[in-house]
Amino acid sequence: MNERLTNLLNNRRDQRCGAKELAAIAAALRLQVFDVIHARQTGHWGGASSALGLTTALYFNRMRINAENPQWEDRDRFILSKGHASMNIYTVLANRGFFPIEDLQGFRTLGSHLQGHPAMHKTPGIDMSTGALGHGVSVALGMALAAKISQKDYWTYVMTGEGCLNEGQTWEALMMAGKYKPERLVLMVDYNRVQLDGTAAEIMPLDPLADKLKAFGWNVADTVYNGHDTNDILASFAWMDQSGPWPKAVVYSTVKGKGVSFMEGKSAWHGAPIDEKSYQEGRVQLEADLEHKEASL
Repeated sequence: MNERLTNLLNNRRDQRCGAKELAAIAAALRLQVFDVIHARQTGHWGGASSALGLTTALYFNRMRINAENPQWEDRDRFILSKGHASMNIYTVLANRGFFPIEDLQGFRTLGSHLQGHPAMHKTPGIDMSTGALGHGVSVALGMALAAKISQKDYWTYVMTGEGCLNEGQTWEALMMAGKYKPERLVLMVDYNRVQLDGTAAEIMPLDPLADKLKAFGWNVADTVYNGHDTNDILASFAWMDQSGPWPKAVVYSTVKGKGVSFMEGKSAWHGAPIDEKSYQEGRVQLEADLEHKEASL
């Protein structure tokens, strides 16, 4: 990594990185995720990689947080409803200063605070334990309603994938949110169109997704943003800030296994161990992307 990117990743103070910086950070974090999942021979590469641009932008540009005080009462909240993609949020939190980056090497080992699914009582910065697909939106709704009752102005962001949107509980929560309309509640859909056993179209088609969310009373962005283009992601943040009814939902078009061409869009790489040959070939591509992004800084 070049010196500027290293300084960005080591910076523990609140900051708002620009589009080029966010793109470089996301590329660096994607490489870290790939390395750890290969080394541990366990984890979910596909869904972790597809959402890294989104979580990087949240934590390095948008969210009001304090790594030195993870339980700060007025912090913004983030819930990774697709908790199996835990290496995504762990890598972001480590590089944001919530715990040492070296801890990532203990992923899914006995005694580590970095379990296969995020655990809020073990890992600094995790706002809710997730993994059982479907309850993320319910919890986010509760947090947003709690903010309203306690007269707090924090934002609550919840990220779902296709698996979460296959669950009935998710739609019950979406319906309830459409009724009570809590402010500063945002649904972010990591729409990579692939899940554990195949494509979403094969398993349970979700389109027209935006129309369904609107029918449940959500204010849905008319644009489907590119979840791998940091300019597009920042544009989606600008849309969130615009006046308009609550709650708000944004659909992001993403690619499962982003960054490694032969893994992209393949359900086989949802959670399979990364073998040595695939690792060596994939790492070359991820390093090239990082070098390209670094050169633009």
